[in-house]
Amino acid sequence: MKKIALLLAVFAFSFANAQAPLEEGGIQLNAGVGTSGWGTPVYVGLDFGIAKNWTLGGELSYQSYNQTYASTRIKSSILGVQANGNYHFNEVLNIPSEWDFYAGANLNYYSWNTKSNGNSFNYDDEDNFGLGLQVGGRYFFSDNFGLNLQVGGGNVVSGAKIGITYKF
Repeated sequence: MKKIALLLAVFAFSFANAQAPLEEGGIQLNAGVGTSGWGTPVYVGLDFGIAKNWTLGGELSYQSYNQTYASTRIKSSILGVQANGNYHFNEVLNIPSEWDFYAGANLNYYSWNTKSNGNSFNYDDEDNFGLGLQVGGRYFFSDNFGLNLQVGGGNVVSGAKIGITYKF
């Protein structure tokens, strides 16, 4: 076990020359899975470096879940579209460049569809829009590839997300 841990540590540190956060004009792709009370969301998004320590981004997510109430089977699916803005604290906190610590806000829209007993219900009204807050971090193994973890609240995918990040 010690040999495996040592091998992983050597591998990680041999690639730890990354530069974070995303520089102005840079683009990064994020993808992964999350947690919520309504199934497991799968997401993909892009972040754009708009100024020193600031990013704007967009994200698409999908999740589905099944429930049974009194022998009635209910299947729901949720498609989400989100815009987000983040401030990256690396410079303020003087943390190493392979790390990226950020916090921000998001504006989102979710299209919710439920099927039960052959009937389909769409929940498309003003309640489908929301505002949320998030805080997260990334660790870059190389200049282009890293892992991300984010927690947030205020929207239908409130909870945590974990995934990968790739810088272009």
